[in-house]
Amino acid sequence: MSNEQQPQQDEQQPETEKQQDVQAEQDAQQEQKLSPEEQRIAELELALEKAETTVRDQKDSVLRARADMENARKRAEAEIDKARKFALERFAGELLNVIDNLERALQVADASNEAVKPLIEGVELTHKSFISTIEKFGMQVIDPQGESFNPDLHQAMSMQESDEVEPNSVIAVMQKGYQLNGRLLRPAMVMVSRAPEAGVDTEA
Repeated sequence: MSNEQQPQQDEQQPETEKQQDVQAEQDAQQEQKLSPEEQRIAELELALEKAETTVRDQKDSVLRARADMENARKRAEAEIDKARKFALERFAGELLNVIDNLERALQVADASNEAVKPLIEGVELTHKSFISTIEKFGMQVIDPQGESFNPDLHQAMSMQESDEVEPNSVIAVMQKGYQLNGRLLRPAMVMVSRAPEAGVDTEA
């Protein structure tokens, strides 16, 4: 390094230190300009800002807690409703045998016999009243005679060729099915139609 460059660096260093001193003096003067009241206001504004931030955080926590409580309430109500709907499912299943026996009695009864007509009428009235009662509790009869076969509600016991109805139609109901509030208790046992097979021309 030459002797000429050394004095230039020495001159720049005091100049930089002088600028820093001036800036520090200006900052000190700025602080001195604030009166005690202004300083107190600044402190209060800072405290208010912190308090507002805390309130916002707590408000968000309260809203989340309220949403969690509402979701828990809805889940509880859904579980109660489900339990109420299907609490009688087992009992209802046992009643199906009673209904089946009443219907079998009506099927085999000799309606032409005057001596048993009053008995038949009594069984019919009992059956009708029984069906009406279970329907009040959400049970529904599945009697698909003439309807299209539905594997969700029907159980095919056999198939029979028929040209009188569309293929895959229920042509006989061997045992009625039942639902409880839309839930399947027992499928209907049915006979399903199928298209006749093409005959062979023997006169050719």
